[in-house]
Amino acid sequence: MKFVDEVTIHVQAGNGGDGCASFRREKYIPFGGPNGGDGGDGGSVYLVADVNLNTLVDFRYTRKFRAERGQNGMGRDCTGKGGEDKRIAVPVGTVVSDAETGEVIGDLIKPGQELLVAKGGVHGVGNTRFKSSTNRAPRQFTKGTPGEARDLKMELKLLADVGLLGLPNAGKSTLIRAISAARPKVADYPFTTLHPNLGVVRVSNHRSFTVADIPGLIEGAADGAGLGVRFLKHVSRTRLLWHLVDVLPLGETSDPVDDVRVIEAELGKFSPELAGRERWLVLNKVDLLPVEEREQHCKDIVRRLDWQGPVFTIAAISGAGAQELVYKAMEYLEAESREPQDSAE
Repeated sequence: MKFVDEVTIHVQAGNGGDGCASFRREKYIPFGGPNGGDGGDGGSVYLVADVNLNTLVDFRYTRKFRAERGQNGMGRDCTGKGGEDKRIAVPVGTVVSDAETGEVIGDLIKPGQELLVAKGGVHGVGNTRFKSSTNRAPRQFTKGTPGEARDLKMELKLLADVGLLGLPNAGKSTLIRAISAARPKVADYPFTTLHPNLGVVRVSNHRSFTVADIPGLIEGAADGAGLGVRFLKHVSRTRLLWHLVDVLPLGETSDPVDDVRVIEAELGKFSPELAGRERWLVLNKVDLLPVEEREQHCKDIVRRLDWQGPVFTIAAISGAGAQELVYKAMEYLEAESREPQDSAE
């Protein structure tokens, strides 16, 4: 299924029902008073976060949603029925904004969370409401107000604990296959991954975290080159970044240090806050180096980068070194989750 992470829809809340102007018409009651009832309120439109959805693909073909209008008031002081609300299921992690103004309306980050996006119209009142000692046969009534209508832009940002960064063909898809049950496409050419993949990494019973395999970035991605910010934005919610680097990139002029600098520059242009997030250097494909040269080659990369954070060496295709990376990530995520509680105490 094609991954769809951005879509525009139109929502229309129901109009309020009109009030009724009527009078009692009963035998032996020649001067029956007013008995027009009020209308019903129009239905509203809500977005509901559904944990069972992981894409906005359902909105590619159905883009207009309308709530039910309120029923008009009736005689004998009968109130019209209120319109049914319209609830639209969207994936957890959906950001909703007004398509015209760009104003962010809400962010659905919890399963079952509801967001009111279009309020139903208010009911009109019947002529009974206008009865008084001086106006015994009122013919006034009011119409219901129109329901809100607006175009919404919905943007899906994956909710993952760990995000994988790296140039095309750095081995991100191979790594996520090695540590989780996810099976993204793997091939020996760049841009194999054309949409994000989400994998659950199980460390032990009741201990797991999610990893997002983000399509490879290239120089100029923050300005829209390659796959651009369309997928770069998916790492914005992650708590930890793994920066995968091919220690033996193809091409005589390719340099792992330059590859790291390219991604760092794109992160900084896209979001300075994201560039400052915890990021671990993961040197991949060390199995392609002669055994006696591996340690020195990796140390040279770290030295030239002046890297101060954690460094891991792995061979994703065989899984060598991946378990240590997984365990350290689990410890980091658990410690980070405890920090707010500790500070509160």
